[in-house]
Amino acid sequence: MEIPSKYEPNRVEEHWYKYWTKHDFFSSKPDEREPYTIVIPPPNVTGVLHMGHMLNNTIQDVLIRRARLLGKNACWVPGMDHASIATEAKVVAKLKDEGIAKADLSREEFLKHAWDWTDEYGGVILQQLKKLGCSCDWDRTKFTMDDDMSASVIKVFVDLYEKGLVYRGYRMVNWDPEAKTTLSDEEVIYEERQGTLYYLAYQIEGSDEKVTIATTRPETILGDTAVCINPNDERYHHLRGKKVIVPICNRVIPIIEDEYVDIEFGTGCLKVTPAHDENDKNLGDKHNLEVVDIFNEDATLNSYGLHYQGKDRFVVRKEISKELDEKGFLVKTEQHTNKVGTSERTKAVIEPRLSDQWFLKMENLSKPAIEGVLKTGDVKLYPKKFENTYRHWMENIRDWNISRQLWWGQQIPAYYYGDAKDDVVVAESREEAIKKASSKNPEIQDSDLRQDADVLDTWFSSWLWPISVFGGILEPENDEVNYYYPTSDLVTGPDILFFWVARMIIAGYEYRGKRPFENVYLTGLVRDKQRRKMSKQLGNSPDALKLIENFGADGVRVGLLLSSAAGNDLMFDEALCQQGKNFANKIWNAFRLIKGWEIADLPQPESAKIGIEWYTAKFNQTLAEIEDHFSKYRISDALMAIYKLVWDDFCSWLLEIVKPAYQQPIDRFTYDAVIHLFEQNLKILHPFMPFLSEEVWQHITDRTPEQALIVSKWPKQDEVNSSLITDFDFAAEVISGVRTIRKEKNIPQKEALELSVLNSENGSGQMDVIITKLTNLSKIETIDATLDGALSFRVKSNEYFIPISGAIDIEAEIKKITEELNYTKGFLQSVQKKLSNDRFVNNAPEKVVDIEKKKAADAEAKIETLQKSLASLE
Repeated sequence: MEIPSKYEPNRVEEHWYKYWTKHDFFSSKPDEREPYTIVIPPPNVTGVLHMGHMLNNTIQDVLIRRARLLGKNACWVPGMDHASIATEAKVVAKLKDEGIAKADLSREEFLKHAWDWTDEYGGVILQQLKKLGCSCDWDRTKFTMDDDMSASVIKVFVDLYEKGLVYRGYRMVNWDPEAKTTLSDEEVIYEERQGTLYYLAYQIEGSDEKVTIATTRPETILGDTAVCINPNDERYHHLRGKKVIVPICNRVIPIIEDEYVDIEFGTGCLKVTPAHDENDKNLGDKHNLEVVDIFNEDATLNSYGLHYQGKDRFVVRKEISKELDEKGFLVKTEQHTNKVGTSERTKAVIEPRLSDQWFLKMENLSKPAIEGVLKTGDVKLYPKKFENTYRHWMENIRDWNISRQLWWGQQIPAYYYGDAKDDVVVAESREEAIKKASSKNPEIQDSDLRQDADVLDTWFSSWLWPISVFGGILEPENDEVNYYYPTSDLVTGPDILFFWVARMIIAGYEYRGKRPFENVYLTGLVRDKQRRKMSKQLGNSPDALKLIENFGADGVRVGLLLSSAAGNDLMFDEALCQQGKNFANKIWNAFRLIKGWEIADLPQPESAKIGIEWYTAKFNQTLAEIEDHFSKYRISDALMAIYKLVWDDFCSWLLEIVKPAYQQPIDRFTYDAVIHLFEQNLKILHPFMPFLSEEVWQHITDRTPEQALIVSKWPKQDEVNSSLITDFDFAAEVISGVRTIRKEKNIPQKEALELSVLNSENGSGQMDVIITKLTNLSKIETIDATLDGALSFRVKSNEYFIPISGAIDIEAEIKKITEELNYTKGFLQSVQKKLSNDRFVNNAPEKVVDIEKKKAADAEAKIETLQKSLASLE
């Protein structure tokens, strides 16, 4: 194949992705190999690729491709989440645009529209993941509303109900008035907001006296059914047994006593609105108060709102405060900061609402999940710091509200057959429900059954994901689940550590008796350079596909990972994608350089032999570092180690060492060794840069599909020759010293120099051939005294001299060295002054004092060298 002059990511990416899928390289079936399994955190079916997905799925692909190279049976299961609230909102909006209201449709008609929408727009994100290079087993793609997935959810609900863990209760719930559904506690985000505290006067019945109460929500006075005072509050003893009149609605309500009231807060009088506050509801239950719900499901006021009926709660807040003021009920107002609950999905302000809902008892269910993570380490969280967050959530767990007032999702399999509270059966099918109901009442017919209209929380389906994708709920002993479960690694964001990760761990222990995964790698959030979270509203989230188009998928993958440290937020900068693109070009150009060499049957130069031995040692050293980074989920650090190895050690050093002279051939032995080392590089690069690495791999020689890089073997760890690496590091400093002199003195590279060395530490001499070649020396000799008339530099305790030829301006050189000498003497004086200060030496940390001492020693050594250089020139 002809090698293009430039690396063309767009052409390359399309070609190799098709090749990989054509040859089923992503496919996995149970066999005798060790399985390595990842289940994708299923993105919402409504979703499009954003930076968070890009990071998360790049990391998963790195892990899965490496596992494949390690010879494991790598299985990455893709899929999507039906996202009840988000999808239903999209479908309702689409219908509205077409002039159709959800209320005018039957459930079946609405669901047909929802499936049509899903088929047309859903799943875009999975196609986009292919552009990123994700090597998922696409034949295994699952959707949480697939028939078998829904059947698993229903089966689990019935099982938990029969175990007495699922129950129905009339509770105060978090109501999202925009989505018109309940939310679990975890789906409510609390924000500090500046509001107003309204002080209102309630008249005592049959008296001119008034009591003042304080509220942040004056509209809810229309639902007040009591005023509460603390029995120990002497200010209000005279009000015992009396009643007050609620302003505007003129409802007469009792004054009750309860120690719940904080005497110090506000006026010490509390308005009680049982329908709209959880604490008020508890007071109402205790004192048998009437419950007056003033809101419709969209948070407009109902008939209890009187002349405000049909108006939004926030509109009413403004208008009623004005009316209260005009009628003399508003005593005063104060600025007040309080925490307001908002919906994670719609951002609407949550309304506490009394409602019949289904709940799952969590206390006992969660115990194995607490033990598995925090006590036995059966499941490990990376970074470990997230264990504290996990502990806080799990040890303060509340029953899970699992019902949602929506139509898109798994309909709750509860069937009502009468008016009594207990006239309900729970069953996996309607037929089964009839049988169960008939055993309680033989006259029950199909037409008597009413299925609960609510659906289950979306998380109630995704908590089963690692089990249900392998059919492990419906067929607990099938070959797939027994082979792939428990899965290996989970990569996700810390924002869903409780929503999803903790619940999957709970479900894993409950339904398989085993952890769902061994390791959880929690990525950071993607932020912009100003540390702001990326969002559509701020307009700071780049178009993911545009980035791939501009920088290539590999460039973007490298850019994302270079800016990402485990568990810390990622400061994304497009410049890092450019760095990734530059890296791809560097590798491509290195390959073109090698392929451009003419090969001949010549003896191998000693410099090339030592260079190859050194790079082999360096490769093995870096491979050990990479393995260590992977074991600790430091994926970015692993990439950085590879980046430095390939860019610095391979391209900048090795290729320079082995490169033949201009228009001269290279010996075959060296060429073959360099190609082998290049192939080793490509193997460790492949998980990070799959497209580029496969393209170069296939250009090196003709290969069969079985010889493709994606299914080759990860390099084996060999012993590291540390002394060779140490010798080379020393030699590199010598080469740098000679090159600096050439650059500063404008001595052309083609002009050969002589190098003399005094002391000869690390003087085994094996690196001399490399130093000679890379700096164009005519000779290297060891001397036992300072060389006059020469430029010099130091490396450790060695002093190196380069005799001066007529090309150097002696006077200018003396002037330059004198200036540097004077500066260094001044610097040394300042350091010595610091070290002669007893307060500094006695109080500063030992490390800091040692650094200053080293600065002084280095300056003294440099002064000595400069003085010798000066003496040799004068």
